[in-house]
Amino acid sequence: MNKKKILDQEQIRLIVNRISRQLVEIHSDFSESILIGLQPRGVAFSLRLKKAIENQTKKEIFYGTLDSTFYRDDFRRRENPINASKTVLEMTVEEKKVIFVDDVLYTGRSVRAALDAIQAYGRPKSIELVTLIDRRFTRQLPIQANYRGKEIDSIKSEKVQVKWQEEDGEDAVLIKISL
Repeated sequence: MNKKKILDQEQIRLIVNRISRQLVEIHSDFSESILIGLQPRGVAFSLRLKKAIENQTKKEIFYGTLDSTFYRDDFRRRENPINASKTVLEMTVEEKKVIFVDDVLYTGRSVRAALDAIQAYGRPKSIELVTLIDRRFTRQLPIQANYRGKEIDSIKSEKVQVKWQEEDGEDAVLIKISL
């Protein structure tokens, strides 16, 4: 299996800065918005965005994490069961502008599950999606990102792996190509 690095630490840093600026431009002071990292791999990305946004706005923003494991349509079909994480939302999302953050947008099924799961916390005014990597040609549901770090054209047999310094010891995005 060959691996190809498609983003390095500096490129990821630039993406975080760019997307955080776009979010501040749209959401201003974030008084009506909440940033939500999708468990498990969207959390590291969302925490970086949160820090960058707070540095720009000089204000602490609403933040949480969402685990949609039990809302997934493949929950009972997987060979290896998904480990549920903890949802941390210390406020209602009622009439808030919710911003989901995930590392890779692939089939769209994780986002669909998150859309179902968030309803337990209120009815948001709107929901947007931020993703570090958008795998364009693999969507199974009509879901698209509002903000994306990088779009890649990949086939089903290729695997995209996002590595975070906090969890994996380095910042990188790799694509694994089966031969």
